Amino acid sequence: MFFFGNGIDRKMLYIILGVLVVVSLVSAGSGFWIETLLTLPAVVIAISFHEYAHAWAADRFGDTTPRAQGRLTLNPTAHLDPFGFILLLFAGVGWGKPVMINPNNFTSNKSRATCEALVSLAGPLTNFILAIIFTIIYYVLGNFAPATQLVGILMLLVLYTISINIGLGVFNLIPLPPLDGEKIFRNILPYQAIEWLDRNSNTLQLIFMILWITGFLGYIVSPVVGILSNALFNIVGAVFGMF
Repeated sequence: MFFFGNGIDRKMLYIILGVLVVVSLVSAGSGFWIETLLTLPAVVIAISFHEYAHAWAADRFGDTTPRAQGRLTLNPTAHLDPFGFILLLFAGVGWGKPVMINPNNFTSNKSRATCEALVSLAGPLTNFILAIIFTIIYYVLGNFAPATQLVGILMLLVLYTISINIGLGVFNLIPLPPLDGEKIFRNILPYQAIEWLDRNSNTLQLIFMILWITGFLGYIVSPVVGILSNALFNIVGAVFGMF
């Protein structure tokens, strides 16, 4: 997931996002709590694997900082930020505990910039891989499991897991701080562009917050999520249609 730098006041951030939770709860329909319950496992899976992937990639490149901090695990308690987790459930926005890395510790033959970019990419990429795996599971259940109520509930849980992983992957690839996308692209940009990003980091984070809170980011993310979801189901469905 993502975290916020020093350019944004955390107290103000929590107040704003807390208001979003209250608004979400007040406007909730009759099926809100059922949907939230069904979303719970998907959120835990998506965040845990996302953050673990960052830690695993950094460790593979020689930086043992995540290992020393207990992040090289799929145990959700190591990766879930309580407030960010609640927000993700009830307001559709949130974050996990950031995985701290020290690029100076990288021992890979690849450049430090390449290693940093790949570590940042590992989280969203893992979410996309999970989406593919759970899409396969969905078709296995639909084609080979008995048509029982339990199987129907499992298929619904799988659908939520697919949707949340694709959404989380796409969202984090947006090239604005503090998202993974900014960390990926800054390491493949020329030096002058990186300097500009550093000088304007706080402004860019503020722009991100405004776009996020006002819902404009949804206009960017939702169509992409829809396109990827349809493509994924079409491809996996075509493969299962061969059997």
